[in-house]
Amino acid sequence: MRSGNASKPKVVWKEFLPAFIVAFNSLTWITLTYAMFNSSISNLYVSTIETLVLFAAYYAGAAGSCILGSIICPRARKISFLLWMLAGAVVSTLLTTIATNSTSVNILISLFLGISVGFGLPSCLAYFADVTSVENRGMHGGITWSAVGFGTLLLVLLISAINSVLAFLALAAWRGLGLIAFFFTRNKAKIQSTRNPSAYSSILRRREVILYLVPWIMFCLVNFMEAPMLENLFGEFFIFVGFIEFAISGLFALVGGILADLVGRKRIIITGFVVLGIEYAVLSLLSEMPVSWYLYTAFDGIAWGMFASVFFMTLWGDLAGKYEKEKYYLVGGLPYLLASFLSVLVKPYVGIIPLGTAFSLASFFLFLAVIPLMYAPETLPEKKIKERELKKYIEKAKKVREKYD
Repeated sequence: MRSGNASKPKVVWKEFLPAFIVAFNSLTWITLTYAMFNSSISNLYVSTIETLVLFAAYYAGAAGSCILGSIICPRARKISFLLWMLAGAVVSTLLTTIATNSTSVNILISLFLGISVGFGLPSCLAYFADVTSVENRGMHGGITWSAVGFGTLLLVLLISAINSVLAFLALAAWRGLGLIAFFFTRNKAKIQSTRNPSAYSSILRRREVILYLVPWIMFCLVNFMEAPMLENLFGEFFIFVGFIEFAISGLFALVGGILADLVGRKRIIITGFVVLGIEYAVLSLLSEMPVSWYLYTAFDGIAWGMFASVFFMTLWGDLAGKYEKEKYYLVGGLPYLLASFLSVLVKPYVGIIPLGTAFSLASFFLFLAVIPLMYAPETLPEKKIKERELKKYIEKAKKVREKYD
């Protein structure tokens, strides 16, 4: 007789490993490369317009290559990943020349960096979704993003002790290491068969997609418009905030992912928005008091951890179902990518924007974003939630029976 868990789909770690390697290596590399790129551009003696052009080239390359990659990569996903990671290693090496190049050359490097970031990203996340089952996807998303959080923090500590040239070379080596690791594990994964991709028009007409996408867009806009103001308010403390948030988000990504598989994605997302709304409300009232900075750091780390495991890794794969998932992850990822350019646009005007008003509006819109979520359907099948609740009830009943036997 089969055990009660025999019918429960599980991820085989041997098969999950290649997807984990690609996601972990790529997300840490993207995070650190952008941070180093941002720092290098900020240290150049160029005008504000030239700085905007450099960042615009990066974001245009990333957005355009995301769209192109979502079409090309599914046809030969594993080969595409190898080429994508190789390109990342090459571009990381080119970034060592930023300080000595002309602006026109740096524009090309910025464009190539954006392309090397975006080309394989939708397929990277779709690959993750294809090797995970819907009832365990949150947990594995949490594990992946937890590794990304702590891995990024560790790599930052390591490269902070060296100069920028060596740091870019270290990132090239990191990307190359990911390429080698994926090359030797790539044949272990058995990809689930998927139906033909949906058209973007049909995806954006789906009610459940819109009900999750609208709050996500609101969060992205608020997050990146407020980031320069927070940096201006916190000063040198802002760097410390980044370190602490990575650690907290790494922990709560795992917590949020596990809970997303137990109680559903929707509850975790709503909780994240409420936490974000509270943190900005605290800042709007007590922005000059250091205690509000520590509360913000803790709350933001918790919310980011929950969002990372659900919004980045899990939700769009759930919504795609058995269809090809690249376009769903592209629809979910582009708002975050494009909204991040707002930080560059807003930064020159930080000094003239009242902080209290900005934080109050942020809090208002984050609480407002909960409304469409109230009407959104749960993407974790209700049957799975009830099965786990029943299993939990049976286990409790057994313990009570054993106690009185």
